[in-house]
Amino acid sequence: MRPPPMTGSDVPRQPAAFRVWREAQDTRLRTRLGGIYYLLAWLLTWLFSAAPGDQLALGLGGIALFGSLLGLRLLHRLPNEQSSDALHQWLNRHWCLIFFTACAWGVAHAWVVVSPVFADSWFIATLSTIAFSTAVAFNFSMRKGRAVIALLLIYLPGLAAMGADWGERHAMLVTLAFYLSYLVLVLNRSHREYQATLTLELRLLEQQESLERVSRTDSLTQLGNRYQFNTLFPAMIAGAQRQAEPLSLVLLDIDFFKRINDQYGHAYGDAYLGAFAQRMREVFQRDSDALLRLGGEEFGVLMPSTPLEQARLLAQEFLDDLVQRPLDVRAPEGQDSPAALTASLGVGCYSPGLDGSAEAFFKRVDDALYRAKNSGRNRVALAAE
Repeated sequence: MRPPPMTGSDVPRQPAAFRVWREAQDTRLRTRLGGIYYLLAWLLTWLFSAAPGDQLALGLGGIALFGSLLGLRLLHRLPNEQSSDALHQWLNRHWCLIFFTACAWGVAHAWVVVSPVFADSWFIATLSTIAFSTAVAFNFSMRKGRAVIALLLIYLPGLAAMGADWGERHAMLVTLAFYLSYLVLVLNRSHREYQATLTLELRLLEQQESLERVSRTDSLTQLGNRYQFNTLFPAMIAGAQRQAEPLSLVLLDIDFFKRINDQYGHAYGDAYLGAFAQRMREVFQRDSDALLRLGGEEFGVLMPSTPLEQARLLAQEFLDDLVQRPLDVRAPEGQDSPAALTASLGVGCYSPGLDGSAEAFFKRVDDALYRAKNSGRNRVALAAE
């Protein structure tokens, strides 16, 4: 059986994490209703026995056992925290339920085979054993070793009971033994098919991730692009409101960049933009910071959990570093290198009282950037409070 299609935006992206997540999803899906058939098989075996009324305690005991196992399966839901460790733990516990159910049915089948009371219904139990073992071979191929154990727990007690009555049961015993060998072959094939499908799904996931990354990344600077900014910005503001944490925004604009393109050409301008982006990575290097190219020579840094003063200090550090260590971009052959370029920066911190929306916050910081440019450039300006 193939894994169901991937759904949801919280699918793990790392291969190892995705594998355990997919296995847990499949295991939960494939065991959701399986337990009820063990209960129904026992009911039929008991009710069609020679004297079900005389075996009331045994019948009700079997109902209680398989009913309890069914209830435990249904109650054993996937953990809310779907980390790899939590899912591994859930899988181990769920397999314990599968093993216990398989063992309980194997013992019940063996008891039915040897008990004269069940002479009229032992064939029902045997057919049920065939059905359950077939289901295991086809549905639990994600863990081949564990599936083989479950098969043996279902199968071997009944075979042993038939072997004890070789004269009467030898034909059925030989037939079931051959069918068990067939199920092991089926399980091997199902396991290979499951792994192949899982590998294909991982490749599709990687391609999807690659396409999403390309759609969110500026191809020239490898920073986030305007699309990513438009996605992140309102989400970060919502997070800042919910957690009552500061969120700062730094807008950067390269001064007189048009002169570079006009005098040295766009190829040199592109190289300068790439060097500028690399310098941003060197200064704004916290994992939580989102570095973006908003368009042309304008850049931005989203800084969650960062108060205004800390953002201002980092912005000033970037500006000072740009002056002290001019970007090293070789000019076209035959031309002198241009004078060291500078940048103008606007800095602001989100304020629920001042900013009624993401657009209002951005405009407040953008106005600060234009004040920095209109005040002589090469400076940091704070958004109006």
